[in-house]
Amino acid sequence: MEYEAERAMPAGSGTVFGVAADVATMERWLPREIDVQRIADDLAEGEVGDDGADVLMRAVPDQLRLEWGLRSRPDYTGWIQVMDRADGASSVVAHLSFLGDQPQASGATRTREATQQLLERSLDRLADEVERQASQSKG
Repeated sequence: MEYEAERAMPAGSGTVFGVAADVATMERWLPREIDVQRIADDLAEGEVGDDGADVLMRAVPDQLRLEWGLRSRPDYTGWIQVMDRADGASSVVAHLSFLGDQPQASGATRTREATQQLLERSLDRLADEVERQASQSKG
């Protein structure tokens, strides 16, 4: 099952990507509590969920893209893509893929709606964090 959402952002793509890729503040916009640690310039690892699933995240700065997935199972992946807009701001598309026996892969209406809402709320929180950091840098 695939989920996707797009959200306009209140800053340029470089600023938005910088905020999104900052492991020190990811917990402010991600949908669940996650403990993320940078392990290389473009790699981070984390633990997410009640079962402590290990996540590996890769930043691709020249493409303004973050990609992630579970280390132990190939049945969950995701990415965000930051894109420029003509007005000087940007937008972010977030995409999640669930396969196998995960509840999000079933397509059940309640689960599908809840997952979509989590995705959209995460993008809203990312926009809030971008705005907050942009305001702080101006003041």
